[in-house]
Amino acid sequence: MSASPERTLPSSRRHWRKPPFIANPLLRWGLVVGVAIYAIWAISILPFDLDRISQGMTRAARIFSGAFPPNFDRYELLIDGFLESLQIAILATLLGLALSVPIAFMAAHNIAAKPVYAIGRAIIILARSFHPVIVAILFVKAVGFGPVAGILTLTLYSIGFVAKMLAERIEEIDWGQVEALRASGTPYISVLQFAVLPQIMPRQIGLGIYQLDSNLRASAVVGIVGAGGIGSTLMNAFGRYDYDFALAITLVIIGVILVSEAISGRIRRNIG
Repeated sequence: MSASPERTLPSSRRHWRKPPFIANPLLRWGLVVGVAIYAIWAISILPFDLDRISQGMTRAARIFSGAFPPNFDRYELLIDGFLESLQIAILATLLGLALSVPIAFMAAHNIAAKPVYAIGRAIIILARSFHPVIVAILFVKAVGFGPVAGILTLTLYSIGFVAKMLAERIEEIDWGQVEALRASGTPYISVLQFAVLPQIMPRQIGLGIYQLDSNLRASAVVGIVGAGGIGSTLMNAFGRYDYDFALAITLVIIGVILVSEAISGRIRRNIG
């Protein structure tokens, strides 16, 4: 019995192509041309001052020349500022997580009544509406310079992110467990405790680790406006023209953030 001849593929083999985001070519290219025209117009009206840019480059060269090599002689100030940033980040994360859980339950449409849902979403929107630096300025004006303003700022920042993500996770839970407990006459709080919380707890742990890492980075930023931490130490160094010490602080901030990112990423992968 002779072997069957091999089947040859047709010469006009079809290749799948991803459909374009905008199917209409006139609309697609019109949008590209419009964006290009706007970019050219925006650049053309920007107030470029070449003399000021030249002076700025001279000042930048003077700053960088004075920053090398970095000066770690006053490491006590550096360590104190970093420890304060760490304390701010930890306390703000704990407070933010504690407040985010009830707010997330309020902002989940599948378990909250409509008035409660509207209040929960309004809180999340308010917490996410402003950059942490703007919030830090407001709290510095309200409670004064120092770590308290930083803790309040990052607590609000944590609520805006964690509560939103947690509310979305609650809306995606397996509803069968909730229905089973409801059918047995279990009270509402117990339903949340035994049917909802176990399903969202892994996400809550991951969000908590991520937010601690994010708050550690943000604490260095909000400190620049007087909200405590290593950022305040950095601004004081610039104010005294101690550029070499400022570079040492910057290097420490970068190193700490890299280490915290690696650790938190490893923990999140293990949890996932």
